[in-house]
Amino acid sequence: MDEDEELNYRYDTQLLIDGKDLDEDKIRDYFNKNFVGDCLLVVGDSELIKIHYHTNQPWKVLEYCSTLGEIYDIVVEDMFRQAKGLQG
Repeated sequence: MDEDEELNYRYDTQLLIDGKDLDEDKIRDYFNKNFVGDCLLVVGDSELIKIHYHTNQPWKVLEYCSTLGEIYDIVVEDMFRQAKGLQG
């Protein structure tokens, strides 16, 4: 990472949601209205959704997603540490 490049959001947050009647558009809209971050990816179908999101508050993302179904394959990486060459 270049010294001039700045990270606005510290945590790269990724997870899967296993549920019923999941709706990509509704989940995406909820993120856009209720969370601050970037690089949002919401893909899947009515039973399985993959989330990828950069944010400073990953616990809020996990809390919301857990209301939609079972969450698993959760990865929260500290991009500030990675930018310094440390383990994320």
